[in-house]
Amino acid sequence: MRRTIWVLAIIMSVALVMTGCGKKDAASVVKDLNNVADKLESKQGTYQASGIMTLFTGEQPQEYKVEVWYKNPSYYRISLANVQKDITQIVLRNDEGVFVLTPSMNKSFRFQSDWPDNQGQVYLYQTLVRGIVSDNNRQFVEDGDNYVFEVAANYQSNALVRQKIWLDKKTYEPKQVQVSDSEAKVVVDVKFDTFKFDTDFTKDSFDMQKNMTTGAASESTVAEVDENGNPVVLPEGQEQEGQPVAAELGDFGIIEPGYVPAGVELKDSHKMEGNKDHAVLIRYDGVYQYTIMEARPLDRAVALAPGTLIDLGFTAGLLSGDEQQTLTWMSEGIEYRITSANLPVNEMMQIAASMEAQSGK
Repeated sequence: MRRTIWVLAIIMSVALVMTGCGKKDAASVVKDLNNVADKLESKQGTYQASGIMTLFTGEQPQEYKVEVWYKNPSYYRISLANVQKDITQIVLRNDEGVFVLTPSMNKSFRFQSDWPDNQGQVYLYQTLVRGIVSDNNRQFVEDGDNYVFEVAANYQSNALVRQKIWLDKKTYEPKQVQVSDSEAKVVVDVKFDTFKFDTDFTKDSFDMQKNMTTGAASESTVAEVDENGNPVVLPEGQEQEGQPVAAELGDFGIIEPGYVPAGVELKDSHKMEGNKDHAVLIRYDGVYQYTIMEARPLDRAVALAPGTLIDLGFTAGLLSGDEQQTLTWMSEGIEYRITSANLPVNEMMQIAASMEAQSGK
């Protein structure tokens, strides 16, 4: 009898050991993630991802279709399409630089920047892995077929404090990311519907002109191009067949931000008479003094913009200037500029986010 009990005890012990062998702890997963990251840095490192990003920064949640292409060593193409408004912008990095493209307007900015090496993006795999690996206070649990990490958020906005990352147990592909503020309220939620390593891209996948013309064809406004695929800039007052020029679109109204910093009040707003871009100017005073300019630009030339690329969530913006800084971004064919000598960048970003869901008054 005693012998039988000992045999059963040994069998149970072996079973427990065998069961434990298939289970990984946080350190093992982090080691595996480092190996995956090293593979992406290899010569053939590529991936392609798509999903839905929801921003909870305004009165109503805003959804964006996100598509990410990456090819070693530093080629990126991120497409952000507003689901409600059918507007697409593309952030592109290739050998020529970093671009923010608005194909429907045939408008592009070229940045002098090492983006994204100097900052993180919630939809980039490298950013998520870096966040997990670098946080020694990471929290780790298993959730069905996923490993779930909760780590510190390392993004440009100080309002983003923590992030929760779901990874597939077998492939380490990202499934979901939630970024929260200091009150544990989810501000950004990304759900990936597809993710694939070792993707084949064509030679012109990261070409600026190719992305401008391809993106424009899918928009309501189609950019005209010459026989070489280069955008044609029409003289002022002339229109492409079947398209109104910007001047005929009329006033778009004054779009006021839904967020105003504490201690700041609206001073005044007015249209800039004689301005061909239908510009309006809004001034604020108080603890911070700043102006917001809104315009529908007729100038569609590519602009080289020295400055810093700022991730606004719904699009990318340009931060320029030293003593007086200006944050510039495009949305729905409107160019916005926030200019101030004392408004913190984080406040600029919150103001910009609060204007995305607003309509003209």
